[in-house]
Amino acid sequence: MLGLREFWRRHRRKILIAAGVFGSGYFFYKLYNAHKSSLADLEKQLADEREHEELIKAQMQAHFESIQRIADTTTLPHAMHYLISRIAEELDLLQLIERLMKGKGGQPNTLSPSEKLELWDRLKILSFTRLVVSLWAMTMLSLYIRTQVNILGRHLYIDTARGLESSHLLEDVELIERDDQQKFLASSDFLANYGMPALISNIQVAATEVLKGKQLRDPFTTTTLHETLSQILDLFMSRGSPHHWADYVMPEDARLYKQAVGSSSGETISITDTTKFEQLMAEARAVLSSAEFGRVVEISLKVMVEAVVADMGAESSGGSLALGMPLARLLPRVAQMGPSLFDESNRNRLFQILRSVSEVELFFTLLYANMPTS
Repeated sequence: MLGLREFWRRHRRKILIAAGVFGSGYFFYKLYNAHKSSLADLEKQLADEREHEELIKAQMQAHFESIQRIADTTTLPHAMHYLISRIAEELDLLQLIERLMKGKGGQPNTLSPSEKLELWDRLKILSFTRLVVSLWAMTMLSLYIRTQVNILGRHLYIDTARGLESSHLLEDVELIERDDQQKFLASSDFLANYGMPALISNIQVAATEVLKGKQLRDPFTTTTLHETLSQILDLFMSRGSPHHWADYVMPEDARLYKQAVGSSSGETISITDTTKFEQLMAEARAVLSSAEFGRVVEISLKVMVEAVVADMGAESSGGSLALGMPLARLLPRVAQMGPSLFDESNRNRLFQILRSVSEVELFFTLLYANMPTS
């Protein structure tokens, strides 16, 4: 014992220093290991989060592409078929053309020169009106339906993701919203059912103003035709309140529209109820009223005009439009071009052109990805 005490007395300082160094080293070693372990856990967590985000992005991309196909193969063809019949019904030029044919010299009930001129002038106005109405309606209906399916698709994706936490909740969401989803998609027929008369009337006013100085003998080239169609569209789009053209495509008040549709179908609807339908329609209205959508419309109409003029210029029967032809000889092509836009092969080609416009593609990608989730 005396030896140990003597040893402790003589080496106490060294022992304490050594113990302190050893203890500190051990402490820092444990701290380093804990820090290293925390970093490893954090890196694993970040890797898992990145993997989860990539999975979500892949799922959203697949879902986005899926709803674009639904719009192109199901919703749009159905709505377009009904639109075709409404335009043909409202702008039937057959009787006008038959009167002109019967009025040719040598046939009974020959028309007077003033009557012929009046009929030709009406044919001029109505032919361009039908072509511009067809072009505008096809373009806008395509953009509106893509807006619809992107809004609806985003909501369904979010509802599904939330519902994965509870299968019972997911079933409830689908059952509650199915009717409103169908009403929302069915509103794509608003243009054909309610917007068509005003659309035709206002485009006819614009066509009359643009064409009033153009005589039947005036030469028309592809450039002249392009300028004429563009002027009619620009004049029509520039008149009225900002984004007034959206009123032709969808109702300004979704609740009144829902009540009108419900009354016509015999349903009893309380206008005080706020439903998913009104929310979806409000979101669609906000998109159509945005400056970004306005730019997409402007770009889309220009692309469609160029495609239509190119098609008409490619036809060689009756003279070359590239070299110029009298307006009177061009009118039959103009009159026929409106309905031909809706031919299946031509329609699909025009839709493909519209879908391939980079600004249009980007707009709908961002619309789907950035839709508010509240």
